[in-house]
Amino acid sequence: MKTAAITLRLSAELAKNLGRIARGRGVPKSQLVREAVARYLAPQDSEARAPHVTATSLASRWKEMPRLTSDEASEFWKDIEVARTELPALRPGWE
Repeated sequence: MKTAAITLRLSAELAKNLGRIARGRGVPKSQLVREAVARYLAPQDSEARAPHVTATSLASRWKEMPRLTSDEASEFWKDIEVARTELPALRPGWE
């Protein structure tokens, strides 16, 4: 990956915070700045989101959507039941 050097001027307070966070994470300040710029320039959720699906559009496609046969649904249910018994018990999240 080619890189380009830039000069960046920060207020004393921002520079101090950048240095403090970089030391705390054990990374160079330039890495933090690269990560921050990448996040800032990344597409926002609304830009990256799939097209909005409405109930009307879903209803119009409902008839064409694939469905399980009765036998497939029964087998799927059996697989779920087997998985429930074979998976380890969940640990409490907050202790």
